[in-house]
Amino acid sequence: MKTQEYLLRKSDVISITGLSDSTIRRLELSDDFPSRLQISRNAVAWKGSEIQQWIESRLQSKGGER
Repeated sequence: MKTQEYLLRKSDVISITGLSDSTIRRLELSDDFPSRLQISRNAVAWKGSEIQQWIESRLQSKGGER
């Protein structure tokens, strides 16, 4: 069964990851964070699945949840 993809706006990504806007941008520029999608002229979003995968990879690289 295929799950529905969803988009997260910047405020959602900041809230979910706990990262600041500038940190997200820095990580994106170094290819260490999922790339944003331009969804309109003035709006960007990220794929929810990519953000979830990024979080899971960070938990695994840090030894899991504590």
